[in-house]
Amino acid sequence: MEYMFRDGFLGTRAPFFMDFTTLIVALLPFLIAISIYFARKKSFKVHQISQIVILIFSTTIITYFEYGVRVGGGFKGYIEESSFSSNIAILILIIHIIIALYTLYIWVATIIKAKKSKNHIQDGKKVVLGIVATSISGIWIYIILFIL
Repeated sequence: MEYMFRDGFLGTRAPFFMDFTTLIVALLPFLIAISIYFARKKSFKVHQISQIVILIFSTTIITYFEYGVRVGGGFKGYIEESSFSSNIAILILIIHIIIALYTLYIWVATIIKAKKSKNHIQDGKKVVLGIVATSISGIWIYIILFIL
């Protein structure tokens, strides 16, 4: 797993695993949009399968990311190289984590009760909003840690 800590491919101070996971997080809203497209075209089975696959893939990527952060010295180790205020960065990180965990909870619940829920579309909108917010805040943290 040494490759994880080699120089990344986005031209910043970030290691490979950070570049890779940030790219996936940035693409996640677009993957969700494709899945929603299937639902709008009444391809509900494809929508269902794509949501489950995207959720499992995202969870796997986050596990990979968390492993890299822990082995790589943690958030504190990365923020030390940034010129950005560490207190503000930690606040942004906490907000990011709260949004991400809440979104994960809603996403899983929405998938589980999809066929039984009368509020599936409204719940799905909350998931999309959470995914977009998680993506934006994740990219923001990347910029703070590795560009500023």
